[in-house]
Amino acid sequence: MNSFASPTRQTPDAEMLFGFWYRALASERVRHNRLQKAMLLEVPLVIGRDAQGRAFALRDACPHRGMPLSCGVFDGHQLECSYHGWKFDAHSGQCQLIPSLTADQKLRVDRIYAGALACAEHDDYIWVFVPEPGPAGAGATKPEDPPLPAPRVPTFSRAYKLAYLTADMPVTVDHGIIGLMDPAHGPFVHQAWWWRSRHSIHEKQKAFEPIPDGFRMSAHTPSSNSAPYKLLRLYADAESITTTIDFVLPNLRSETIRAGKYWFSSLTTVTPITRNRCRIDVVAAWNIFRWLPFGPGLLKFVFAKFVEQDRRTMELQAEGLKHDPHLMLIDDADRPAKWYFQLKQAYMDARRNGAEMRHPMSGPVTLKWRS
Repeated sequence: MNSFASPTRQTPDAEMLFGFWYRALASERVRHNRLQKAMLLEVPLVIGRDAQGRAFALRDACPHRGMPLSCGVFDGHQLECSYHGWKFDAHSGQCQLIPSLTADQKLRVDRIYAGALACAEHDDYIWVFVPEPGPAGAGATKPEDPPLPAPRVPTFSRAYKLAYLTADMPVTVDHGIIGLMDPAHGPFVHQAWWWRSRHSIHEKQKAFEPIPDGFRMSAHTPSSNSAPYKLLRLYADAESITTTIDFVLPNLRSETIRAGKYWFSSLTTVTPITRNRCRIDVVAAWNIFRWLPFGPGLLKFVFAKFVEQDRRTMELQAEGLKHDPHLMLIDDADRPAKWYFQLKQAYMDARRNGAEMRHPMSGPVTLKWRS
């Protein structure tokens, strides 16, 4: 019997995945010589910019007595703790000065680190690489070099527009992610005259394939019951319009729409802030309708409507989840959610055992649902 044929119980474990890049803050929130607090995977951070404008990220705790470094003073190069004046290099976290030391005391100040994390900035966001936690009680060392660069929004021409939006979600990262990839909620949560209604529900069939650390909804013709796609088809005057959607651990959903020389792409992330709170960030890039003076504002308005509808839905869902209800996933609409949980478990198993990660998908699969 097909193991996916019957509803199955699924209880998200709220386990957070370390060893990945995560979006920390929108770039515009971090100004020169101003320290900004952030939280990723229940790790408090202080984020800022040096005198050249380069972003940095440190754990928001002085290794001396735990005072938040965000309470300190930053001169564009070094961050000074407000409790005892210890100074740390903003990028390496290496201690530069301990004012209380006397000339005859030989403490190796350069061996003390404040816990710096690798940092990158592009597409209007500051990304931080959150490594695996060290042993309990172990001190901080130099930041490790990430194995891969921070993700970027796919672009397909030199000239394009860019916009972003963000929203907090009062649920675990698991619920945020499976909500993001859920294909069946659209006609009920995202109803609008310019998009679709529940009266437009019809059967759909999509092909999926495995990709490293994730899965792909293979290139397909966009839904015929969505007004924006109809407008795009008319404007682009292209022989075909195709959409490709990828999900990759730990939290990346990328979508690319191609219509001849025109394209639209987005990279959406669901970032765990704490075990019971996450944040959704959407960055979109496009070269269609670039001549419209209010194009970015209009697109941001549309995306904001979608994200707010999702946020409100998850806010209501959080009320029901407080009572630990019995949850289940069905086929075929919930198969991507099942793949996510299987990918996550496979990653954690490989991390614990030191073995190669086993992908839960053996090959291409075709799924059907109504939406």
